Amino acid sequence: MSGFLEQFLQFFTLSHIMMIIYVLNALIALGLIFFDESKSPTATMAWIMILFMVPAVGLFLYLILSQNIARQQIFRMTEDEEAGKTTIIDWQKEDVRDSIPDDSDEVTSKWKEMIAMNLDYADSILTYNDSVEVITDGKEMFERLCSDIENARYTIKLCFFIVKDDFVGNRLVELLTKKASEGVKVRLMVDALGSRSIGKMKLRDFKKAGGEYAFFFKPLIRHMYFRINYRNHRKLAIIDNEIGYIGGFNIAREYLGYKKKFGYWRDTQLIIRGNALATLNERFYQDWRYASKEKLDLIEQSVRYAYNPDSGDIPVQIVSCGPESQKEEVKMAFMKMITCARKNIYIQTPYLVPDEPMLDSLRMAARSGLDVRIMIPCMPDHPFVYRTTLYNAGRLIGEGAKIYIYENGFMHAKTLTVDGEVCTAGSTNFDIRSFRLNFESNAFIYDKNTTAEMDRRFMEDIKKSRPYTQEDRDSISVFERAGESISRLLTEVL
Repeated sequence: MSGFLEQFLQFFTLSHIMMIIYVLNALIALGLIFFDESKSPTATMAWIMILFMVPAVGLFLYLILSQNIARQQIFRMTEDEEAGKTTIIDWQKEDVRDSIPDDSDEVTSKWKEMIAMNLDYADSILTYNDSVEVITDGKEMFERLCSDIENARYTIKLCFFIVKDDFVGNRLVELLTKKASEGVKVRLMVDALGSRSIGKMKLRDFKKAGGEYAFFFKPLIRHMYFRINYRNHRKLAIIDNEIGYIGGFNIAREYLGYKKKFGYWRDTQLIIRGNALATLNERFYQDWRYASKEKLDLIEQSVRYAYNPDSGDIPVQIVSCGPESQKEEVKMAFMKMITCARKNIYIQTPYLVPDEPMLDSLRMAARSGLDVRIMIPCMPDHPFVYRTTLYNAGRLIGEGAKIYIYENGFMHAKTLTVDGEVCTAGSTNFDIRSFRLNFESNAFIYDKNTTAEMDRRFMEDIKKSRPYTQEDRDSISVFERAGESISRLLTEVL
């Protein structure tokens, strides 16, 4: 055996191995150019550059970062499930088109084209009788969530990107264990990579108590994550089918402001009651069915609601996106809001790394005289992404947009409000990763009062921010500009 290995190594020198890598990279490059329609031209060029500039590293990165999830149809519905949902959507399309007069002053009439687009493009059902509460403080959000879980009588369903093995994550799992032991049906779903540090002993106790948990995209080999780019980034909670949470908070100490590096953690979570719980439930069960491999009938699950029909009068659409569809549903809804704006556009995001069409829509809005304001963090949690964020902020400053750097801690909110009439919050960042690579969910709310509340909090945050100006851009060094250029290339592929 050793003799064969010696002959093999003598024949396959390093130059031979590099030649094989170059040939493989050339074949991949040809495939990217002629056959892969899922990537943007910029991403294709970025991959080709990496494949030939750093061949071995480029090949490794491509193999683990560039899988095609769309072909797997991971959320495939049965014929009956498809037919049931299609019937509701078709009925709502007619209702939106025929029942809402164009000259009405109601917010839903002004935005009925967007409602229709979300119905048709994202299969997002509109619900009318909802109430919405805005939470922006991590400690308040976590205490409210724990209180609602403590008071649960029937079911608890949680989906989070991150649940850590710290005093925050452990408190949650211990509470879920307690409720499971009381006979409440408890399901916990987390992303396998984001929650890789979750307390395994706590999960064992949770399962012994009758709880159920599932890891989304769990690796076949422990700690070998070959799907780094495709993560379940959603943050959802559904308690007794009466109370729903959707937003940006994860379950770890930093999200409650207990990590010195970040300080106060500014995020946004929505608490929703009403018929929107039906669409949140459907989203959870689709994810759960894939992650747990449990055979569930979505139609059967969807009729088990205990919501209060008098919860409120706010229209809501839950829009989800992910690499399984390649339709970028949430991004398209963002762009519809931006292109339909007539007065103002307010955005909060930790990462300002959109693609060119989204940047163009923001540039056009600013050049048209609209009040475009964007708030970003004062510090990075991912340095190369932050450099790209500052670069894109500089581009928008030149077009007339106002950029604010939040200085009271870390800005992690993902919100967009337009004209004081419509707003959205959820897990989706203003970046390519959220638009194309991660599984995300956002609530789109057609209500002046909720939008006014989010605008009020935006204005309060401006008092804790400083403007990012053209003078700031002009003062950066050559090395910083070089770092931005490299970061822009990497954000297309990482």
